[in-house]
Amino acid sequence: MLALGLPLAGSHMAQFMLAVTDTVMLGWYGVHDLAAGVIGASLFFAVFIFGSGFANAVMPMVATAAARDDPTEVRRATRMGLWLSIAFGVVFLPLFVLSGPLLVMLHQPPEVIPLAEGYMGLIGYSLVPALVVMVLKSYLAALGRMRVVLALTLAAVFVNIFLNWVFIFGNLGAPELGVRGAALASIGVQLVTALGLMAYCAWQPALRAHALFQRFWRADGQALGQVWRVGWPIGVALVAETALFSATAIMMGWLGAHQLAAHGIAVEITALLFMVHLGLSNAATVLVGRARGRCDQAALRAGARAGVIVSMSFALATMLVYVLFGPFLVGLFLAPDEPARGQIIAIGAALLIVAALFQLADGAQVMGMGLLRGVQDTRVPMWIAAFSYWGLGLPVAYLFGFVLGWQGEGVWAGLVVGLSAAAVALMWRFWRGPGRADATPWEQGTPVVAP
Repeated sequence: MLALGLPLAGSHMAQFMLAVTDTVMLGWYGVHDLAAGVIGASLFFAVFIFGSGFANAVMPMVATAAARDDPTEVRRATRMGLWLSIAFGVVFLPLFVLSGPLLVMLHQPPEVIPLAEGYMGLIGYSLVPALVVMVLKSYLAALGRMRVVLALTLAAVFVNIFLNWVFIFGNLGAPELGVRGAALASIGVQLVTALGLMAYCAWQPALRAHALFQRFWRADGQALGQVWRVGWPIGVALVAETALFSATAIMMGWLGAHQLAAHGIAVEITALLFMVHLGLSNAATVLVGRARGRCDQAALRAGARAGVIVSMSFALATMLVYVLFGPFLVGLFLAPDEPARGQIIAIGAALLIVAALFQLADGAQVMGMGLLRGVQDTRVPMWIAAFSYWGLGLPVAYLFGFVLGWQGEGVWAGLVVGLSAAAVALMWRFWRGPGRADATPWEQGTPVVAP
C-alpha cells in the first residue's frame, strides 16, 4: 500500500500544486483576481473531474488485465479511455468559451465576473491535455510505474510558477494579464506534461508491447463500451462531490468577495492534503484490481484493510495541522500589504476548523470509492454519492449558512454531513459485499455485492 500509494499521493499533490501556485500568486496580485480564479477554477475542476471518470475506469481495468498477463486488454482499455477523454474535452469546450451568462446566472460579485469570464475562456483549452494526463497516469499507476509521473508533475509545478510570474505580473516583456495569465500558464503546463507522458509510454521498452498509439484511430467498440460503462458512473460520483464544493464556492460568493477568497484558500489547503487520501485510494483500487485478476480474496481483503488503516491515520494527523496552524497556512496565500489580509485570515482559519471535523469522513468516503472501483462496482456508489452530497450535504449547507445565519462556517458544516453519510454507505457496501471473506468478485465486468 505504501510503496504504491505514496508515489501516487506525491504525483497527485504535485499536480494539484499547479492550482495552489495559481491561488498563491493571484492572491499576491489582487483579491479580485484571486476571487475570479477561485470561481473559475472551481467550475473548471467540476467539469475536469467529471471527465476524469474514464481515466479512473482505466486503472482497475488495466490492473486486472495486467494481473492476468493480457497486454491486449491493457491496450484496449487505455486507448479507449483516451478516446472518451478527448471527446469529452472537445464537447465541453464551449461551456468555457461562452461562460459569461453562466457566471451572471450564478449571481457572482459584479467586479469578479469579467475577470472570471476571461480566465474561463482560456482555461477550457487545457481540458483535453489534462484529461490525457489523467488516463496515462492511471495506466502507469496500474502497472506500478509512477516515478516518471511524479518527476514530470514536480517539474510542471516549477514551470507553472515561472509562467505565472511571467504572465500574471507581466515580467520579461510579457503583458500583465492577471488571472488570464494564470490560465495561459496552465495551458502550457498541461500540454508539456501530456506530451512527456505520451513519449514515455511510446518509447519505454517495457511498455512497447502495449503499442498504445499504433493505429490509434482504429475504433474498438467492445472496449469503448466497457470503459464507458465503468467510467461514466465514476465521473458522476466524482462530480457530485466536486460540484458540492463548487456549489459552496457559489454560496460563499453570495456572502462577498472576501468570503469567497477565504473559501478558495481554505479549499486549496484541504484539497492539497486530500491528494494523499486520493493516492491511497488509487493504490487500493490497483491492489484490489490485481487481486481480482488473480482470484485471490485474501489479498483483496488485506489490501483493503491496509488502505483503510493508512488513510485513517493520515486523517488524524491532518486534523491537528488544521487546528494548530490554520491562520499561518491561510496567511501564506496573501500579500503582507493586502488591506483585507486580517479579515480573510480570520475567515479562512475558521473554515479550516470545520474542515478538521470532516477529515475522517473524507478519507473514508474516497477509500470506499477506491475499493469498490477495484472490483468495477461503480453504479450504486454513484447513487450513494449523489444522494449524500446533493440530497443531504447541499441542503444542510444552505440551511446552516443562510437560514440559521452561520454564514461561511455553516456552509462548510454541510460538507461534514454529506461526506459522513457517503463514508458510512460506501464502506458498508464494500465490506458487506466484495470485501466479505466468502465473496468471489472475479467475474469479468460482474461485481459481486451483497443483496
